[in-house]
Amino acid sequence: MKYTKKDNLAVNAIRALSIDEIHKANSGHSGITLSAAPLIYTIYQNMKFDVTDPHWFNRDRFVLSGGHGSAMLYATLHLLGFDISIADLKKFRTLGSKTPGHPEITTPGVDVATGPLGQGFGMAVGMAMAEKHISSLYNKPNYQIIDNEVYVIVGDGDLMEGISHETASLAGHLQLNNLIVLYDSNRNTMDASMTQECDDNVAQRFEAYGWNYLKVADGNNLNDIDAAIKVAQDEKKRPTLIEVNTVLGYASPLADSHLAHGAVLDAEQVTATKKQLGYEYGPFEVPQEAYAAFENVKAEGQKAHQKWSELLQNYIEANPELGGQLIKNINNNVKLNFDENKLEIPDTLSTRDSIHQVLQQTSKSELNLWGGSADLGSSDKTYFDDDEGFQPNSYDKNNLYFGIREFAEGAAINGITLYGGSRVFANTFFIFSDYMKNAIRMSALMQIPSIFIFGHDSISLGPDGPTHQPIEQLAGIRAIPNLIVFRPADYLETIYSWQYAINQKDHPVAFILGRQNLPTLLNYQDSVKTGVSKGGYILAEAENGAPEGILLATGSEVSLALAAQKELAQSGKNVRVVSMPSFELFLKQDPEYQEKVLPKSIKHRVSIEMASTYGWGQFVGLDGAAIGINHFGESGDGDELIKKSGFTVNNIVKTYLDICKYHSKL
Repeated sequence: MKYTKKDNLAVNAIRALSIDEIHKANSGHSGITLSAAPLIYTIYQNMKFDVTDPHWFNRDRFVLSGGHGSAMLYATLHLLGFDISIADLKKFRTLGSKTPGHPEITTPGVDVATGPLGQGFGMAVGMAMAEKHISSLYNKPNYQIIDNEVYVIVGDGDLMEGISHETASLAGHLQLNNLIVLYDSNRNTMDASMTQECDDNVAQRFEAYGWNYLKVADGNNLNDIDAAIKVAQDEKKRPTLIEVNTVLGYASPLADSHLAHGAVLDAEQVTATKKQLGYEYGPFEVPQEAYAAFENVKAEGQKAHQKWSELLQNYIEANPELGGQLIKNINNNVKLNFDENKLEIPDTLSTRDSIHQVLQQTSKSELNLWGGSADLGSSDKTYFDDDEGFQPNSYDKNNLYFGIREFAEGAAINGITLYGGSRVFANTFFIFSDYMKNAIRMSALMQIPSIFIFGHDSISLGPDGPTHQPIEQLAGIRAIPNLIVFRPADYLETIYSWQYAINQKDHPVAFILGRQNLPTLLNYQDSVKTGVSKGGYILAEAENGAPEGILLATGSEVSLALAAQKELAQSGKNVRVVSMPSFELFLKQDPEYQEKVLPKSIKHRVSIEMASTYGWGQFVGLDGAAIGINHFGESGDGDELIKKSGFTVNNIVKTYLDICKYHSKL
C-alpha cells in the first residue's frame, strides 16, 4: 500500500481532534496523541473489523496499552465510523460520556480497558493466546474460522513496568506470531527524559525473549511503518516488536520534551501545533477527505465479515457438533448443572482436591475451559489430568504453564476472557494474589468473568511461616467492587460455587481454597445446594427452639462452628450456624432474606475465620465478636498454630459465653 497526502491529512486529523478534546476538557495527555497518531492510523489500515458490529468474533483486536492516549483512540474510532460522534469527543473526560479519561470497554470499538501501564500489553498476550487455542480447536481444512491478529501500541512507560518483562518472556516462549506490538519510542516519560531513568537496550532485550525485532527510524513515515507491519504479519514463529522512533508532542511548542506528556495545550499552543502540522481547520473540524481515508479499510472489513459469516454457516453444516460448541462458547451459553446423584461425593476432602475434581467434571462438558498456574498447580491441584499443556506445538491443550509470572498470568487471563469463546482460570497461592492484584481489579472494573483460584488459604499451611500465610489478603480482595469471592467450606460448597461462577458472565470470581481435609456437609446437602448462590445461608438451625445466637463462619472454620454449636447446646445455648461462603452475594440479596438469615433481634453473634477480622463487623455488629487473626502468623506445625490462634471449639464456646455474660450485666 502506498500512502499519500490524504493519509497524512487523516493522521493530522487524529492529532488535531485529540488536542481539541484535551483542550476542551482541560485535562488529558497531549504528548502521545501527537507522537503515536501515525502508528494507530497505520495499524487500523492493516486491521479487519466491522464498524457496524464492533464485537464481530473474528475481528482483529487493538490494544492501546498506554491508555492515557485515549483521546487519540477516540478520535480514530470516530473517523473510522464507530458510534462516537463529534459531540462525544467534545465530552471527553466528562461524567457519563462515551469518552472517559482512559479507555473502557463500554465505548464502541474499544476492546480492552487500559490505563495502569503494562497491563494492556499483558492482556494483548492473553488475546493472542486465545486466538491460538480456539483456532487450534476449531479450524479444519478449508475452514479457517479463527484467524486474526492482535495489535498493540506500547510506550516507554509500558516497557519499564515489571509486568512487561513477565509478559514479553511468556509471549516469546509461546511463539505468539499473531501478536504485533508497535513501540512508540519517544524517549520521554512524565517526569524526565529516558536518559535519566532507563538505559535498556530494547532490541537486545526482546530478541533475547525470542521476539522478532524491527525498527522504523522515522515515526512519521507511514510507508515504513506499514512495511514493518507487513513483515510482522508474515512472521511464522515469533511475536514482533516494531520500535518506531517518534517525537513526544510532535509539532507542538513542547515537542521532544517530557513536559509534553501530560500537557493540556492552551489555545495559542493548539493553534501553533495545527499550523506546524499544516492543518487548516478549526476546533473539532474535519475535512471530508480525512474521513475518506478510512473508507476502503471499512469496506474491506465489512466484506471480510460477510465472507466469514458465510464460511461459518458452511462450517456448521459440515461440522455440526464442533460448530454448535463454538457458537455456544462464543455466546457464553454453556451452562453447568452438577447432578450430585451422578457425582461420587467423598466423606472428607480438601477444597483444593475438590476443585481438582470439579475441573475434571467440567472438562467433560461442552464448555471450552482452560487455565493454569504460576508454577503451583501441582500443589493447588489446578490442572487437567492427562493434558500435556498449551505449548507452541499443542495450542489445543488446556493446561497453561505461566511460570513464576503472577502479574502476567492475571493480565493474560483477562485478555483471554475478553477475547471470548472460552472460560479460563488463573491460580497461585493466596499470599501471591498481591502480585496480580491490579489485574484482578481490572477484571472487576471491566465486569468480565475471569476466574482466580487461590490455594493455601490460611495459617493452616504452618511450616512455611508468615511470609506464606495470608492474613489481610481476604479482606483486601473482598474490598474490590464487582468481584465475587468464595471461600467454600467443603466439597459441596465448592461444586456449587463453581457452578455459580461458570453460569454467570457479569463478574470475575475468586476462589479461596485450603489444603486440609474437611468433612463433607452431607447432612445439610439441601441447604448447601440452595444456599451457596445466596452467599450466606442457614446451614444448621438451633435444635431446641428459636435461636438465641448465631455462629458465622467460612471455609474450614464452618466445621468448627458446627462442633461448637453442639457443645453450646449441651450448655443450654441454642445457636444457629450460618455459612458465609461469599460476602458479596449475601449483600446482594434482598433485605427480607438477609433478615431471615441474620435477624436484627439476635445480638449474640460470633464470626470465625482464619484471617483478618476486618469486614466482619457488618455481620456481627457492635454486640458480637470476631475470632480471627490480626497479626502475622508463625512457622510451625499447622494444627498447633491453628489451636494457638484460638481456632478451637473451646475458644469459640468461651467467646460466645463471654458475650452472653457481658450482655447480661448491661
